[in-house]
Amino acid sequence: MPRRSGRSEDQRTERMLGALAIAVLVLIGAMIVTVFVNAWPSFSSNGLSWFGPGGNVDTQLRAMQESTPLPGHDISYFRAWPLIWGTLLTTVFAVVLALVVSILAAVFLTEFAPAPVRRTLEPVIRLLAGVPSVVYGLIGILALAPLINQHLISNARKQSVAYVVQLNGADLTTATVILAVMITPIMVALIAGALESVPLPWREGSVALGVNRWRTIVRVSLRTARPAIVAATVLATARALGEAIMLAMVSGGRGFAANPLDGLTFLFEPVRPLAATIVQQSEGLTIAPLAHTIYAMAAVLLVSAALLSFAGWAAKQPLKQYGIRA
Repeated sequence: MPRRSGRSEDQRTERMLGALAIAVLVLIGAMIVTVFVNAWPSFSSNGLSWFGPGGNVDTQLRAMQESTPLPGHDISYFRAWPLIWGTLLTTVFAVVLALVVSILAAVFLTEFAPAPVRRTLEPVIRLLAGVPSVVYGLIGILALAPLINQHLISNARKQSVAYVVQLNGADLTTATVILAVMITPIMVALIAGALESVPLPWREGSVALGVNRWRTIVRVSLRTARPAIVAATVLATARALGEAIMLAMVSGGRGFAANPLDGLTFLFEPVRPLAATIVQQSEGLTIAPLAHTIYAMAAVLLVSAALLSFAGWAAKQPLKQYGIRA
């Protein structure tokens, strides 16, 4: 009897966990359906032009909020290119910067750091990965933005574009640096874990053949952990795409397409990514055209994050042939 009772208890636990898993899947499915159903009116009204350029984004959003169509357009008219461009700029620049720092930091942790230093840095890295984004945003807006405004942006540069946009330190550079700082701990943890899993005999064999330490790191450790580096990059990119609060604070808060033809000034121009726009316009969810547009932005981010997550999973699969975790 005790054995049969134990089996029945295990079965109840198994059924309960299965039900919870199904409930989570149903909830995720309902969320996806809700987003796309509400986003469809905006996409259907604008077509593929939704993703292109065409006027001032802030003016278009204001027209929806005030229920006043722009001349020659219906109330749902929207062209998201400045927001998409801002998302691409902040994400790509931040990921590239974070990737370089993360690889160097992971190599230091796994190859050069003494054991006491490694034991100290590993929990610090995990702590930094869990810091709320609003804290990074405060650091950016209170410390980095004033520094850039006072020391890197000259009055002549401000006046050269004053008729188009105001330069005040909350810009592409500030957003890129703070976003890179946010995603670096995630990448360091993933890359360092993969480097630690590279079999020691492989590295020792390379050194025994006369290969110096740095060449061994590049040719053996980093080459073997390359799928994990790709996966870390992809997952960090997905994290950067979805960041909203911090970017809403430090990116400048304007739907402006920063122009690379402006030279160095381009780095100091304000941007506003899609996620930050959703946060800033969230009070307009009671207005149907604006709500559909916000849901359309969410749908773009949702699809992008899903594709990146799948790419990250696929990138890690080659590690299995070496028995390396990532």
